Amino acid sequence: MFCYQCEETAKGTGCTVSGVCGKKGDVADLQDKLIYMLKGISYYAVEARKENIEDEEVNKFIMDAIFATITNTNFDAKYFESMIDKAFELRDRIGKNAGRTDAPNGAIITKDELMSKDVGVLNTKNEDIRSLRELLIYGIKGLAAYAYHADVLGYKDPKLFAFMQEALMATTKDLSADELVALVMKCGAMGVDVMALLDKANTDTYGNPEPTKVNIGVRNNPGILISGHDLKDLEMLLKQTEGTGIDVYTHGEMLPSMSYPMFKKYPNLVGNYGGAWWKQKEEFDKFNGPILLTTNCLVPPKESYKDRVYTTGVVGYEGLVYIQEVDGEKDFSQIIEHAKKCASPQEIERGEIWGGFAHTAVLSVADKIVDAVKAGKIKRFIVMAGCDGRHKQRQYYTDFANALPKDTVILTAGCAKYRYNKLDLGDIDGIPRVLDAGQCNDSYSLVVIALKLAEAFGLDDINKLPISYNIAWYEQKAVLVLLALLHLGVKNIMLGPVLPAFVSPNVLNVLVEKFGLRPNSDVEQDIPALI
Repeated sequence: MFCYQCEETAKGTGCTVSGVCGKKGDVADLQDKLIYMLKGISYYAVEARKENIEDEEVNKFIMDAIFATITNTNFDAKYFESMIDKAFELRDRIGKNAGRTDAPNGAIITKDELMSKDVGVLNTKNEDIRSLRELLIYGIKGLAAYAYHADVLGYKDPKLFAFMQEALMATTKDLSADELVALVMKCGAMGVDVMALLDKANTDTYGNPEPTKVNIGVRNNPGILISGHDLKDLEMLLKQTEGTGIDVYTHGEMLPSMSYPMFKKYPNLVGNYGGAWWKQKEEFDKFNGPILLTTNCLVPPKESYKDRVYTTGVVGYEGLVYIQEVDGEKDFSQIIEHAKKCASPQEIERGEIWGGFAHTAVLSVADKIVDAVKAGKIKRFIVMAGCDGRHKQRQYYTDFANALPKDTVILTAGCAKYRYNKLDLGDIDGIPRVLDAGQCNDSYSLVVIALKLAEAFGLDDINKLPISYNIAWYEQKAVLVLLALLHLGVKNIMLGPVLPAFVSPNVLNVLVEKFGLRPNSDVEQDIPALI
């Protein structure tokens, strides 16, 4: 295996025996083979589209398959073996429909040939071309994840599927670095579009998030903990647990669901338990009840609670119970019955935290914010969105938040928030100093807020606003968010805790020269640099 798609990659270069995330070498190789097949299918899909043939099953398959390869999503070799079998079936069908039997990158390969062939990342020998191809593929993985969540709620945009396939096919061609850079930037544009689509899907379905104080303590009832990102899974679980005496708690990136009006009507949704994804082994042990993983991020579970973890959607791990979808619905009765036999959650903290500061809520008080800026009460906004992780250097983000001057406001989204959303940072004229827009995809809200503030101040450039960016990344959805920000022209982004291993020195130089992208260093240097 060779995998360097996430921030944790071994020695900052690549995982070669097993993934730091827990992914085994055979699973990594199967994921590479599946991506290889998707490139061939995409070639045929692009050709079929020229004949006005749109294969919805192929579109969904490619989206789901790419999502399943995101870090900490699916660790199950059997899942990927079955997906590869399905890939051959769909490849032959779409190829026949397109009237083509040729394709680049061995799309006509047999299964025996595929299983004996090395199709990994390092087959692209030129370091810079490899870097750009992988940057594009990782952006597509983020694109697929967000498109998946919108699709679950019945929202889709054909151009997103078309671009995924165009981009996958492009990685099989001998494109120049400039051509690949153009595709990477187009991926950023698609990132803006897919996050806008998902924002519409979520708010049309569940209402606009409202500023909300969320309980982080526990009650005495048995509970079910839901983690991941999928709001529809939460909705189905809440409906099925009503009146059962079972409490439902959110975890990780499900915390923002507590701020949607639709979910507030469920008295059995009682609070958030724990913090970011990487604390699962400690927090899942103490929760006592069953846990439902709806999407990434899954950490390989400990034996002490493995029998209480259930998966659904594209999530998989050998030995865990998987909840199937049938005609758009999922039956969670097995999890509910399991919960009834469990003790109530062990209390790990008490109190409340704020959420629900998406663009609608923030812009409703835009005048107040503009006045505070003009009066000098708010000197700067710091966007600290993105991912959290387990490495010790991420303490930097907590220290950074604590050290910020009291006339600054943090805008956040994603699980990076857990590094500072429980700090007592106070407020400025009633405006909390940490404004949490929601999940990682809700970074779109931060963009909308910035654009509207620029409009309110009469500025023609988003970079003239008193806003600085100190972004934390971990996996491929964060890559897409970064590309989206670059597409929008945001400059001088500070990125950490380390720079991506898949970005070659020459590609990094392009990002530095064109966009002012830079790594973080230490709090004492970075605060003056940003404010």
